[in-house]
Amino acid sequence: MVLTLVATMLFFLILGFPMFMSMLVAPLIVMLLYIPQLDPALLTQQLIAGVQPFVLLAVPMFIFAADLMCVGQTANRLLDFVEAFVGHIRGGLAITTSAACAFFGSISGSCQATVVAIGKPMRQRMLQAGYHDSNVMALIINAAELALLIPPSIAMLMYAVVTGSSVSELFIAGIGPGLLILLFLAVYNWFMAKRENIPVIPKASWRERFRVTKRALYTFGFPLIILGGIYTGFFSPTEAAAVSVLYALILELFIYKSITVKDIPRIALSTGLVTSAVFILVAGGNAFSWVITFARIPQLLTDNLLGSNPSALTVLFAVTISYFIACMFVDSIVAILVLTPIFFPLAMQAGIDPIHLGIIITLQAAIGASTPPFGCDIFTAVAVFERPYFEVIRKAPPYIAIFVLGNILLIFFPQIALFLRDVVMR
Repeated sequence: MVLTLVATMLFFLILGFPMFMSMLVAPLIVMLLYIPQLDPALLTQQLIAGVQPFVLLAVPMFIFAADLMCVGQTANRLLDFVEAFVGHIRGGLAITTSAACAFFGSISGSCQATVVAIGKPMRQRMLQAGYHDSNVMALIINAAELALLIPPSIAMLMYAVVTGSSVSELFIAGIGPGLLILLFLAVYNWFMAKRENIPVIPKASWRERFRVTKRALYTFGFPLIILGGIYTGFFSPTEAAAVSVLYALILELFIYKSITVKDIPRIALSTGLVTSAVFILVAGGNAFSWVITFARIPQLLTDNLLGSNPSALTVLFAVTISYFIACMFVDSIVAILVLTPIFFPLAMQAGIDPIHLGIIITLQAAIGASTPPFGCDIFTAVAVFERPYFEVIRKAPPYIAIFVLGNILLIFFPQIALFLRDVVMR
């Protein structure tokens, strides 16, 4: 049964069919061959059920808010603010890029949007300052991964949909690991800039810092609205997404005046295209999960590979390796939808906190976004920067190693993620 499922998926992928087709046809064939008593029409019901959770309403709204800010001035004002305070440090522009990616991630929740919004202006600044292009692009595609760890995060929303975990707890638990990896990136780039003798830019005066802070002041409203509103109980994560869209519209239309009303349909169309692709995958993933759960495939796999009663550490390392490999080849949303139903019951049996598990899975999704051969950030960078594939990934291994180190620390020290959750939510 497992061999049939895997072989069917690989067959359709090799033939060039979209991923969602493989996710639908493979479980359908398993149903027809091994569970003939099930009505195939039930698969359609599962497709519909997959996109019914209320929390999924947050996905298109966060994407729309990110698209509005990519077209508008939010990203540039944010970059000017961060650069004014840390740009004069050795490796300051690289640190600026990492910090700006983390901050923009707290607004958008999308690593690809972060590559576009932060990567385009920062690449030019760093090249002019003497950084090597391959190192710049590797930094951008990896620092953009912080958008998946710093809330809001679309990957966390997908995990919450599959497992029923608290979105609010996942959001706050991602802050600790995100800041830790940001620190690692800053330290690495400081040493790299010192070793390669990258010149530093002049230190900004306090007058200049005051000016850029004033220009960027309104952008700070996004994390205040999203995180402050959620954790004070003023509104839910889904309502926070709606408010972020409204705030982005007010900011870009009326305050910055960087877009016009005529631009909104074009931006909304882009959001709609991305959202439709995400929701098709979510629907297919739910149907896939339902069939493999009914067929007891997760139990068969875990019993044969991990034994009947594996330790929490064994499960976490199995999760890490499985998601790491999967996210190298397929979109992280697909990996979360397909693999989580397999590992989640086993993790609960081993006594693993579902929020801890969710952050580790989200971190794997982040690593996979910039890991060859098919990381989505890589292809976004190839398109945005118009540079060859191998040039984009040439300097990526040290950055991937930083994220892997963060993952290992998170496995052995779960309080990196859970401490802030416990303080705020418990």
